[in-house]
Amino acid sequence: MGEASAGPAVTGRRLALYALPALPLAALALPFYVIVPSFYAEALGLSLTAVGAALLAIRLIDALADPVLGWVADRIAPGFGRRRALMALAAPVTALCAFMVFWPGAGAGIAHLFLWGLGLSLGYTALSLAYTAWGAEITSDYRGRARVAAAREGVTLIGTLVAIALPFAIGLGTEATGFHGLAAMGVFVLVTLPLFSGACVFGVPEPENLSREKLSFAAGLRHLRANGPFLRLIAAFLLNGIANAIPATLFLYFVADRIGAAQLQGPLLFLYFLCGVAGLPLALRCASRFGKHKAWCGAMLAACVVFAGAGFLGPGDVLAFGLICGATGLLLAFDVALPPAIQADVVDVDTAASGEQRSGLYFALWALATKLALAIAVGVTFPLLDWAGYRPGTEAPTEEAGLALALLYAWLPIPAKLAAIALMWRFPLDEAAQHGLRTVIEATSAAKAGAR
Repeated sequence: MGEASAGPAVTGRRLALYALPALPLAALALPFYVIVPSFYAEALGLSLTAVGAALLAIRLIDALADPVLGWVADRIAPGFGRRRALMALAAPVTALCAFMVFWPGAGAGIAHLFLWGLGLSLGYTALSLAYTAWGAEITSDYRGRARVAAAREGVTLIGTLVAIALPFAIGLGTEATGFHGLAAMGVFVLVTLPLFSGACVFGVPEPENLSREKLSFAAGLRHLRANGPFLRLIAAFLLNGIANAIPATLFLYFVADRIGAAQLQGPLLFLYFLCGVAGLPLALRCASRFGKHKAWCGAMLAACVVFAGAGFLGPGDVLAFGLICGATGLLLAFDVALPPAIQADVVDVDTAASGEQRSGLYFALWALATKLALAIAVGVTFPLLDWAGYRPGTEAPTEEAGLALALLYAWLPIPAKLAAIALMWRFPLDEAAQHGLRTVIEATSAAKAGAR
């Protein structure tokens, strides 16, 4: 068999153009889930129950749509390229819906939030699936995939910083009239999402689709269940996602009621994501030296050690917590860059066995696991805090409630991370194994093309 090729070289220019859409995608995600609920309740006077019900319905529909959109993303076959075509279609729709959600008129009600929010959520999912699946296919090189994922996730973290800074710099306000911080995000996304997606679509070539078969739905499920590396990876990703979502969910409460520094919530969050950007070169260097799965395991183990220290912090320990935010921010780089690069490799296992290149479906299940991790984190931590007597936004917490907050924030994530490490430490798909898979895929695809 011949040597596997890595496909067209991923130059710095192509990498930069590919990474661009991650900026507005990240900038719209945070406001939609964090700022929109309170803005619609406070500025528009809608009931929290109605707003919560609308957003819950949107999330449920979006979760059900994930595998369907993933299947569609793999099955469409326009001459323009299946990933590029879906991105070109979804980007303007998503941008318009974001603008309408972020800058509602004074008379907007629940119907406005639900309809435009649903369009935003589905458009975002379709765009993200095409985008991440394309990233898995841009290069077939084991190390090159880590470089692509790191570039995309680095820009994602920068977009998150924009989403933190811009709305609060302008001011959210308490009325829907006039130009406010959320409206500024709407204008930002309306302009940059189509522009940056267009630069990506027209500036980055889409690799050839190496599918040699089109599977039935039942046959596709059989191959999915037989993909052992994927099942191990998605289980580890879910466990680590839960471990990361718990402190993310409790971060503002921990800073305000355990550390006693509510005024530093924004700066500490900014520091965390800034260190995430700074940690990406370290993540790539470790992945190159030790392998992607070993580097990820090392970072998760280090995070357990760092988080364990957070459980001992109390009122006034701002400097110590700032150091923890910086350290966990550096380790965040490993979490955002390496698992998606490994996911691209496990798709090769399916392609070699099934004959169909189904990156869209695999990344749809990846997105579903992300949403499930967030839901589990909220579903576990909030009832436990309530049971411990913690009441955010009221009087100072009792000693028992403060201790429960600290333990949940710092120590509950550790067992989940250790379980993820146990799953991934002897992960079978290293650089040599992935290279062998690509050799098989490309040789079989060439033979199929020659037989036509």
